[in-house]
Amino acid sequence: MNPNVSVDTRPNVAGAVETIASHLHPTPSYDLADHPVPHGREEVWRFTPLRRLRGLLEAEGTGTKLTQELSLPVGVTVNRITTKEARTLGGHAPGDRIAAMAAEHAGGAVLFEVPGNLELNGPIIVDLTGRSAEDVVHDHMVFLIGRHAKARIVIQHQGSATYAGLIQVVAKDGSDVSFVSIADWADDAVHAGQVSFTVGRDAQVRSVAVSLGGDLVRIAETAEYAGPGGSIDQFGLYFADAGQHIEHRLFVDHNAPHTRSNVDYRGALQGKGAHTVWVGDVLIRKVAEGIETYESNKNLLLTDGCKADSVPNLEIETGEIEGAGHASTTGRFDDEQLFYLRSRGIDEAEARRLVVHGFFADIIRRIGVREVEERLLEAIEAELEAHVGVPENTEPLPTEADGPNADTIKADTDENLTKEA
Repeated sequence: MNPNVSVDTRPNVAGAVETIASHLHPTPSYDLADHPVPHGREEVWRFTPLRRLRGLLEAEGTGTKLTQELSLPVGVTVNRITTKEARTLGGHAPGDRIAAMAAEHAGGAVLFEVPGNLELNGPIIVDLTGRSAEDVVHDHMVFLIGRHAKARIVIQHQGSATYAGLIQVVAKDGSDVSFVSIADWADDAVHAGQVSFTVGRDAQVRSVAVSLGGDLVRIAETAEYAGPGGSIDQFGLYFADAGQHIEHRLFVDHNAPHTRSNVDYRGALQGKGAHTVWVGDVLIRKVAEGIETYESNKNLLLTDGCKADSVPNLEIETGEIEGAGHASTTGRFDDEQLFYLRSRGIDEAEARRLVVHGFFADIIRRIGVREVEERLLEAIEAELEAHVGVPENTEPLPTEADGPNADTIKADTDENLTKEA
């Protein structure tokens, strides 16, 4: 695909044929035998540099755990359960070998439970810190949100480790869940695994995935429905530096009628060898009549020597849907846009900074936790200093999209990225 060409596909589904099987989403299973060690030529592994996974495909781990700090609102309970017990809670099973390894070798799961009909008075915050890249860590967490409960969850990874994780979020009927996962690792860390969402009848789920640090980050995110009327919005933000590999793979399984999904992931790249991968796959099953789905991925190349792979997919088994489509765009700074800003007295470094902040602002503001938003803005500033440059004594930009700069820059950036070459 030409990296400077926008692709916006809204297929005519009237003539869609039934999908029998797909190599894009292997059958989920807790059994390691169902997930053989890949050789790198499989569709789901072809973008991943397997040698940089440091044995996560085979290593049983060093028995080390990440340092954990919890902030729990009133009403939330935390318990250690067995893997067998975790399997009965209804979370999506591992979809690849690393997620299955995490479940196999984590020594059980940590269950966070929110009772039904409870609206939490603050976010559940889980801070995880690694000590050394030599530590091979397996982790399994389950978040069970009761019927008609409302909860916000923030998971933050930092420090250094070789980490395999499985996170399962089960949102019961009528619940309202916001989930934020941040991978802000040291430069030598490796993080791979799966985050899955099971969306109950008439439940609403919003997720924000952020990947900033690490030598290699590979996250598979899945969503499925436990009844009609469920809705999920999946947002993502990633920033890759020289030599860094960041990969996000999404699979939305519309397995119930009258469900909705929306995916919006945005990435920036800078430095030689920076590589990002985004693969989005939406399966609309024959039973899923009346659904609506859209997925979008946008990439901004800040320097030469970067590579962004973006692969949207739609698999449609029924024509009785409200709508389905996808978009993928990759581009550089627009000279006209920079000229527009500089003609108003803004120097080049500040103009580039405004463009990048506007590009990310709409994602960051969806987190809803002020201290987390501020931390992300600071991390993005640090990333920009490496190649874009940031003027001294510059005030931080607002995180809300209705700020004086964010609206203008976001609109200009989106317009630029959707232009055809």
